[in-house]
Amino acid sequence: MRAIGLVALSMLMVGWSGCGNAAVRTADAATAADASPTIRLLVFSRTLGFRHDAIPAALEAVRDIGARLSWTVDSTEDAAAFSSANLATYDLVAFLMTTGDVLDDGQQAAFEGFIRSGRGYLGVHSASDTEYDWPWYGALVGAYFLRHPPITTAAIDVREPRHPAAAGLPARWVREDEYYTFQSNVAATAGIHVVLALDEDSFNPPAEYRMGDHPVAWYHQYDGGRAFYTALGHTQASYADASFRGHLEGALRWTAGVP
Repeated sequence: MRAIGLVALSMLMVGWSGCGNAAVRTADAATAADASPTIRLLVFSRTLGFRHDAIPAALEAVRDIGARLSWTVDSTEDAAAFSSANLATYDLVAFLMTTGDVLDDGQQAAFEGFIRSGRGYLGVHSASDTEYDWPWYGALVGAYFLRHPPITTAAIDVREPRHPAAAGLPARWVREDEYYTFQSNVAATAGIHVVLALDEDSFNPPAEYRMGDHPVAWYHQYDGGRAFYTALGHTQASYADASFRGHLEGALRWTAGVP
Protein backbone atom coordinates (compact mmCIF):
# COMPACT_ATOMS: atom_id res chain seq x y z
CA MET A 1 0.00 0.00 0.00
CA ARG A 2 2.81 2.39 0.86
CA ALA A 3 4.44 1.80 -2.55
CA ILE A 4 1.13 2.42 -4.30
CA GLY A 5 0.66 5.58 -2.26
CA LEU A 6 4.07 6.89 -3.27
CA VAL A 7 3.37 6.20 -6.94
CA ALA A 8 0.03 7.95 -6.68
CA LEU A 9 1.66 10.91 -4.94
CA SER A 10 4.34 11.04 -7.60
CA MET A 11 1.74 11.01 -10.37
CA LEU A 12 -0.20 13.74 -8.58
CA MET A 13 2.92 15.91 -8.35
CA VAL A 14 3.66 15.43 -12.05
CA GLY A 15 0.09 16.32 -12.89
CA TRP A 16 0.24 19.39 -10.68
CA SER A 17 3.59 20.73 -11.86
CA GLY A 18 3.36 19.44 -15.41
CA CYS A 19 1.40 22.42 -16.69
CA GLY A 20 4.53 24.52 -16.64
CA ASN A 21 6.78 21.79 -18.06
CA ALA A 22 4.47 20.38 -20.72
CA ALA A 23 5.46 23.02 -23.24
CA VAL A 24 9.12 22.33 -22.52
CA ARG A 25 8.67 18.58 -22.97
CA THR A 26 6.69 19.16 -26.18
CA ALA A 27 9.38 21.49 -27.51
CA ASP A 28 12.10 18.97 -26.67
CA ALA A 29 10.20 16.23 -28.47
CA ALA A 30 9.72 18.45 -31.51
CA THR A 31 13.42 19.32 -31.54
CA ALA A 32 14.34 15.65 -31.40
CA ALA A 33 11.93 14.86 -34.21
CA ASP A 34 13.28 17.68 -36.36
CA ALA A 35 16.95 16.82 -35.79
CA SER A 36 18.66 15.35 -38.83
CA PRO A 37 19.76 11.75 -38.30
CA THR A 38 23.49 11.14 -38.16
CA ILE A 39 25.00 10.01 -41.45
CA ARG A 40 26.62 6.60 -41.09
CA LEU A 41 29.62 5.81 -43.27
CA LEU A 42 31.33 2.43 -43.65
CA VAL A 43 34.91 2.61 -44.90
CA PHE A 44 36.20 -0.58 -46.51
CA SER A 45 39.93 -0.92 -47.22
CA ARG A 46 40.51 -4.63 -47.81
CA THR A 47 43.33 -5.43 -50.25
CA LEU A 48 44.04 -8.70 -52.03
CA GLY A 49 46.42 -7.13 -54.53
CA PHE A 50 48.74 -4.14 -54.17
CA ARG A 51 48.45 -2.46 -50.77
CA HIS A 52 48.98 1.29 -50.51
CA ASP A 53 51.02 2.55 -47.58
CA ALA A 54 48.76 5.62 -47.56
CA ILE A 55 45.77 3.64 -46.22
CA PRO A 56 46.34 4.60 -42.54
CA ALA A 57 46.65 8.29 -43.47
CA ALA A 58 43.55 8.03 -45.65
CA LEU A 59 41.54 6.42 -42.84
CA GLU A 60 42.63 9.15 -40.45
CA ALA A 61 41.60 11.84 -42.94
CA VAL A 62 38.16 10.29 -43.47
CA ARG A 63 37.64 9.96 -39.71
CA ASP A 64 38.61 13.62 -39.27
CA ILE A 65 36.14 14.64 -41.99
CA GLY A 66 33.44 12.53 -40.39
CA ALA A 67 34.05 14.08 -36.98
CA ARG A 68 33.85 17.57 -38.46
CA LEU A 69 30.55 16.71 -40.12
CA SER A 70 29.23 14.90 -37.01
CA TRP A 71 28.96 11.65 -38.95
CA THR A 72 29.45 8.16 -37.59
CA VAL A 73 32.41 6.53 -39.36
CA ASP A 74 33.18 2.83 -39.07
CA SER A 75 36.11 1.19 -40.85
CA THR A 76 36.77 -2.45 -41.64
CA GLU A 77 38.74 -4.87 -43.78
CA ASP A 78 36.35 -7.69 -42.91
CA ALA A 79 34.20 -8.62 -45.91
CA ALA A 80 31.65 -10.13 -43.51
CA ALA A 81 30.49 -6.54 -42.93
CA PHE A 82 28.81 -6.83 -46.34
CA SER A 83 25.62 -8.49 -45.19
CA SER A 84 22.22 -7.05 -46.00
CA ALA A 85 21.43 -6.54 -42.32
CA ASN A 86 24.67 -4.72 -41.54
CA LEU A 87 24.71 -2.59 -44.69
CA ALA A 88 21.14 -1.46 -43.94
CA THR A 89 22.53 0.53 -41.00
CA TYR A 90 24.69 2.73 -43.29
CA ASP A 91 24.00 5.59 -45.67
CA LEU A 92 27.11 5.15 -47.80
CA VAL A 93 30.12 2.91 -48.24
CA ALA A 94 33.59 4.05 -49.27
CA PHE A 95 35.96 1.64 -50.98
CA LEU A 96 39.20 3.24 -49.81
CA MET A 97 42.11 1.97 -51.91
CA THR A 98 40.77 -1.57 -52.11
CA THR A 99 42.41 -3.98 -54.55
CA GLY A 100 41.58 -7.43 -55.87
CA ASP A 101 38.55 -9.67 -55.44
CA VAL A 102 37.45 -8.50 -52.01
CA LEU A 103 33.83 -9.78 -51.80
CA ASP A 104 32.28 -13.19 -52.39
CA ASP A 105 29.06 -13.72 -54.34
CA GLY A 106 26.74 -13.31 -51.35
CA GLN A 107 28.51 -10.14 -50.20
CA GLN A 108 28.33 -8.75 -53.72
CA ALA A 109 24.58 -9.40 -53.81
CA ALA A 110 24.16 -7.62 -50.46
CA PHE A 111 26.08 -4.60 -51.74
CA GLU A 112 24.04 -4.48 -54.93
CA GLY A 113 20.90 -4.41 -52.78
CA PHE A 114 22.40 -1.62 -50.70
CA ILE A 115 22.92 0.58 -53.76
CA ARG A 116 19.49 -0.28 -55.19
CA SER A 117 17.94 0.92 -51.93
CA GLY A 118 19.14 4.43 -52.78
CA ARG A 119 22.41 4.51 -50.83
CA GLY A 120 25.81 5.80 -51.88
CA TYR A 121 29.24 4.56 -52.98
CA LEU A 122 32.55 6.43 -52.98
CA GLY A 123 35.58 4.86 -54.64
CA VAL A 124 39.04 6.24 -53.92
CA HIS A 125 42.10 5.63 -56.11
CA SER A 126 42.60 1.86 -56.45
CA ALA A 127 38.91 1.17 -55.89
CA SER A 128 39.02 0.94 -59.69
CA ASP A 129 41.66 -1.80 -59.35
CA THR A 130 39.07 -3.99 -57.63
CA GLU A 131 36.61 -6.75 -58.60
CA TYR A 132 37.45 -7.11 -62.31
CA ASP A 133 35.15 -10.13 -62.60
CA TRP A 134 32.08 -8.31 -61.25
CA PRO A 135 30.64 -6.26 -64.16
CA TRP A 136 28.04 -4.56 -61.95
CA TYR A 137 30.84 -3.14 -59.80
CA GLY A 138 32.78 -2.00 -62.83
CA ALA A 139 29.73 -0.05 -64.01
CA LEU A 140 29.26 1.38 -60.52
CA VAL A 141 32.83 2.73 -60.47
CA GLY A 142 32.59 3.76 -64.11
CA ALA A 143 35.90 2.39 -65.40
CA TYR A 144 38.57 -0.10 -64.41
CA PHE A 145 42.23 0.74 -63.89
CA LEU A 146 44.62 -0.09 -66.74
CA ARG A 147 48.09 1.30 -65.92
CA HIS A 148 49.88 4.34 -64.55
CA PRO A 149 53.10 6.27 -65.13
CA PRO A 150 55.43 7.09 -62.22
CA ILE A 151 54.22 9.54 -59.59
CA THR A 152 54.49 13.01 -61.09
CA THR A 153 53.31 16.59 -60.77
CA ALA A 154 50.62 17.50 -63.27
CA ALA A 155 47.75 19.94 -63.79
CA ILE A 156 44.10 19.02 -63.34
CA ASP A 157 41.30 21.02 -64.94
CA VAL A 158 38.10 21.48 -62.96
CA ARG A 159 35.17 20.65 -65.24
CA GLU A 160 32.35 21.16 -62.71
CA PRO A 161 33.43 23.94 -60.34
CA ARG A 162 30.02 24.01 -58.64
CA HIS A 163 30.15 20.38 -57.59
CA PRO A 164 30.88 19.91 -53.84
CA ALA A 165 33.98 17.85 -54.69
CA ALA A 166 35.42 20.86 -56.53
CA ALA A 167 34.47 23.54 -54.01
CA GLY A 168 37.44 25.76 -53.24
CA LEU A 169 39.67 24.24 -55.91
CA PRO A 170 41.42 26.47 -58.44
CA ALA A 171 40.30 26.15 -62.04
CA ARG A 172 43.68 24.57 -62.74
CA TRP A 173 44.85 22.42 -59.84
CA VAL A 174 48.54 21.46 -59.89
CA ARG A 175 49.47 18.54 -57.64
CA GLU A 176 51.63 15.44 -57.32
CA ASP A 177 49.95 12.05 -57.57
CA GLU A 178 49.87 8.74 -59.38
CA TYR A 179 47.66 9.34 -62.40
CA TYR A 180 45.73 6.34 -63.64
CA THR A 181 44.91 5.43 -67.21
CA PHE A 182 41.66 3.46 -67.50
CA GLN A 183 40.38 0.60 -69.64
CA SER A 184 37.55 2.81 -70.90
CA ASN A 185 36.84 6.52 -70.97
CA VAL A 186 33.89 7.68 -68.86
CA ALA A 187 33.80 10.93 -70.81
CA ALA A 188 32.00 8.90 -73.48
CA THR A 189 29.68 7.09 -71.04
CA ALA A 190 26.10 8.37 -70.92
CA GLY A 191 25.04 9.62 -67.51
CA ILE A 192 28.54 10.01 -66.05
CA HIS A 193 29.60 13.56 -65.21
CA VAL A 194 33.30 14.46 -65.11
CA VAL A 195 34.35 16.76 -62.27
CA LEU A 196 38.14 16.72 -62.77
CA ALA A 197 40.23 15.91 -65.85
CA LEU A 198 43.99 15.51 -66.19
CA ASP A 199 45.86 17.80 -68.59
CA GLU A 200 48.18 15.26 -70.16
CA ASP A 201 50.26 17.94 -71.84
CA SER A 202 51.18 19.35 -68.43
CA PHE A 203 53.54 16.40 -67.87
CA ASN A 204 53.78 14.85 -71.35
CA PRO A 205 53.46 11.13 -70.56
CA PRO A 206 54.41 8.39 -73.04
CA ALA A 207 51.73 7.38 -75.52
CA GLU A 208 50.59 4.29 -73.58
CA TYR A 209 49.45 6.48 -70.68
CA ARG A 210 47.50 8.96 -72.76
CA MET A 211 43.72 8.92 -73.06
CA GLY A 212 43.16 12.26 -74.81
CA ASP A 213 40.23 13.40 -72.71
CA HIS A 214 41.45 12.06 -69.36
CA PRO A 215 38.90 12.13 -66.50
CA VAL A 216 40.19 11.52 -62.96
CA ALA A 217 37.05 12.20 -60.88
CA TRP A 218 33.40 11.69 -61.81
CA TYR A 219 29.93 10.89 -60.51
CA HIS A 220 26.64 9.38 -61.64
CA GLN A 221 23.36 7.91 -60.51
CA TYR A 222 23.61 4.15 -60.80
CA ASP A 223 21.06 1.36 -60.27
CA GLY A 224 19.03 3.43 -57.82
CA GLY A 225 21.97 4.83 -55.86
CA ARG A 226 24.72 7.44 -56.06
CA ALA A 227 28.33 6.79 -57.05
CA PHE A 228 31.41 9.02 -57.00
CA TYR A 229 34.92 7.98 -57.94
CA THR A 230 38.22 9.85 -57.61
CA ALA A 231 41.43 8.41 -59.00
CA LEU A 232 43.47 10.74 -56.81
CA GLY A 233 44.95 9.93 -53.41
CA HIS A 234 47.88 7.57 -53.98
CA THR A 235 50.34 9.43 -51.75
CA GLN A 236 50.36 9.83 -47.99
CA ALA A 237 50.91 13.56 -48.50
CA SER A 238 47.55 13.83 -50.27
CA TYR A 239 45.68 13.20 -47.03
CA ALA A 240 47.47 16.01 -45.22
CA ASP A 241 46.70 18.47 -48.03
CA ALA A 242 43.79 20.80 -47.33
CA SER A 243 42.72 20.99 -50.97
CA PHE A 244 42.63 17.22 -51.37
CA ARG A 245 40.78 16.81 -48.07
CA GLY A 246 38.25 19.33 -49.31
CA HIS A 247 37.84 17.33 -52.52
CA LEU A 248 37.32 14.17 -50.49
CA GLU A 249 34.85 15.83 -48.13
CA GLY A 250 32.80 17.20 -51.02
CA ALA A 251 32.72 13.78 -52.65
CA LEU A 252 31.53 12.20 -49.39
CA ARG A 253 28.83 14.82 -48.90
CA TRP A 254 27.53 14.41 -52.45
CA THR A 255 27.54 10.64 -52.11
CA ALA A 256 25.60 10.88 -48.85
CA GLY A 257 23.11 13.27 -50.48
CA VAL A 258 23.66 16.06 -47.96
CA PRO A 259 24.49 19.74 -48.65
